[in-house]
Amino acid sequence: MIKKISLRLLPHEAADPASVTSYIAIEAGMQASHISGYHILKKSIDARGRQVWINLTVDAFIDEPFRKREITAFYFKDVRNSAQKIIIVGAGPAGLFAALRLIEHGIQPVVLERGKDVRARRRDLAILNKEGIVNPESNYCFGEGGAGTYSDGKLYTRSTKRGDVNRVLNMFVHFGAEENILYDAHPHIGTNKLPHIITAMRKAIEAHGGLFLFEKKVIDFAIQANNITSVKTADGNVFAADAVILATGHSARDIFLLLHQKSIQIELKPFALGVRIEHPQALINSIQYHLPASPEVQKRSALLPPASYSLVEQVNQRGAFSFCMCPGGIIAPAATHPGELVVNGWSPSKRNNPFANSGMVVTVEEKDMQLFSKHGPLAGMYFQQSIEQAAFVAGGGNFVAPAQRMVDFSEGKTSSTLPACSYLPGVNAASLKNVLPDFIYRTLQQGFKAFGKKRKGYYTNDAIVVATESRTSSPVRIPRHPESLTHPQIANLYPCAEGAGYAGGIVSAAMDGENVADAIQKVMSGKY
Repeated sequence: MIKKISLRLLPHEAADPASVTSYIAIEAGMQASHISGYHILKKSIDARGRQVWINLTVDAFIDEPFRKREITAFYFKDVRNSAQKIIIVGAGPAGLFAALRLIEHGIQPVVLERGKDVRARRRDLAILNKEGIVNPESNYCFGEGGAGTYSDGKLYTRSTKRGDVNRVLNMFVHFGAEENILYDAHPHIGTNKLPHIITAMRKAIEAHGGLFLFEKKVIDFAIQANNITSVKTADGNVFAADAVILATGHSARDIFLLLHQKSIQIELKPFALGVRIEHPQALINSIQYHLPASPEVQKRSALLPPASYSLVEQVNQRGAFSFCMCPGGIIAPAATHPGELVVNGWSPSKRNNPFANSGMVVTVEEKDMQLFSKHGPLAGMYFQQSIEQAAFVAGGGNFVAPAQRMVDFSEGKTSSTLPACSYLPGVNAASLKNVLPDFIYRTLQQGFKAFGKKRKGYYTNDAIVVATESRTSSPVRIPRHPESLTHPQIANLYPCAEGAGYAGGIVSAAMDGENVADAIQKVMSGKY
């Protein structure tokens, strides 16, 4: 029989299959020889007390042969001769999963990506890091896989009601991800591995008759009778289609401008903005796992993964919170345009870099954007842009980032020196009070002090605060019908995922892409 069993183990016990088998046998009330193997269903770390525990839920094979884990099989149709063509603008997680889902439905996707493929894109990132030159069409946000390709590969989501999370995770495994993402409480692929998986997805789309075109920046829509009849790209090409999925991500400002100029309804949306903070990973390990930060103790805790954290604080009725925490990670330049400084974070699969970084951001509401109210629904976009430009100036150019030590930031002092930092273009000591709006600056000051009370040792000048973390989500929402998922004005336009305001990470964006593809299939089959 196969029996579900829950275990609470010490880290060294959970890391040893023989030990796990022994504990399964104890729970099952029999000898270990009766256990032929097990599948981990869920794995999580409980570090709330002085002792760190590993919680495991397993399917134990008792008195029957062990079988490998069943991975969901996916079957893609050949859509070369499909009578229906759907344009997908953007090749991020939403665009990729929408394309694959359309192929499952027998509909041909035409993916138009403004950026380059993963390999060519990597060269542009190297130039940005080393020379301070950004390619507006090929950077950390634009290119094959979208911002998700170089944003750590975090697959944890709270949006479990928006779609089938397990299906998305199994799809990643189908294209090369490791099986542990199916059971880890906070699944993670790693920026070093995700590009290969993204490329495999693209090749599958092409192999089954989908079209995948790079360096195709959409600059216009042709609209007749409240339908988009074609889209035009910057190179003069025109693509006709039955429908358009707009999956451009949170940084495609030109698309927001195009929609507004064509009087296609968009809405102002609250978002969050702040900084990225970086600590030594050994310090975060000692705080989260309640261990001294000595090399000997850190070595004994090697069976535990680099620790992460999640922090939130209400300051004067405004939220300050951690965002996109990257254990063993790197701070990266995520700007999409010259003269604007944006930072983000990512981790490799082993999370083995010496630093831990996280976004630390503050909620931004419509009332905070009054200086930009003349821009209507684009007020948030211009608010973002103004802060990014101020950060670029404060850094001194070439995407060098303005920074302060954490305690100095909180006490209003410009740091005389800065600690080592993973941000490759470099950091420059500057007062972030001259970069951030006053309400964000003061909220973060108090927030950091409060976080230090919650996590002893967190509030330290060994941590560096780097500006600016500004692309947490889209400052614009593109409205859509709650059931058909179409835009209220344009019957065959499907706003999708982060750029449209309906997702907040890789998995939620992927699910939204699939939801839109399913909605299109219903329209095509006459079910709507």
